[in-house]
Amino acid sequence: MLIFNIRGENIEVTQAIRDYVEKRISKLEKYFEKDMKNTAHVNLRVYPDKQAKVEVTIPLPYLTLRAEEVSNDLYASVDLVTDKLERQIRKYKTKVNRKSREKGFKNLEFIPNETQPADDSDDESKFDVVRTKRLALKPMDNEEAILQMDMLGHDFFIYEDADTSGIDIVYRRNDGRYGLIEIGEE
Repeated sequence: MLIFNIRGENIEVTQAIRDYVEKRISKLEKYFEKDMKNTAHVNLRVYPDKQAKVEVTIPLPYLTLRAEEVSNDLYASVDLVTDKLERQIRKYKTKVNRKSREKGFKNLEFIPNETQPADDSDDESKFDVVRTKRLALKPMDNEEAILQMDMLGHDFFIYEDADTSGIDIVYRRNDGRYGLIEIGEE
């Protein structure tokens, strides 16, 4: 079941807009576990040049879905972002299912990421930590980690290697290819 958190910037979120967003994004529920409540964070923004931007983030226990689209029509942007999210889900499910069959996993346990608020005690240092995240790492291979990193729009991703049980980091290099850092004992 999806719960919606819809915000508007430079636009009033009317009931018609809210209904359309909920109707379109609710189509993604068929991919989620039935008894799980997920929140879809939707940000609608209209720019002075009449461009409409729609950003949707759906944090799941095993993955964070995120997409954004800009077009001349708000409703078209909602349609485009919904299509993009559906492609992400299908791509992720296909990869996970293929990898789990190859490795002989029967049921993969997905563990949620937890976010902790930052401690703003020392405002004078330029090295202040402004946000802290605690991660529960999911075992996966580097292909799945790259897929997760790309879906989140990040430049790096930390995960537990399914083969070695070590902690690894994949990252996007300046040339557009990927790098891998294996953390282990010397």
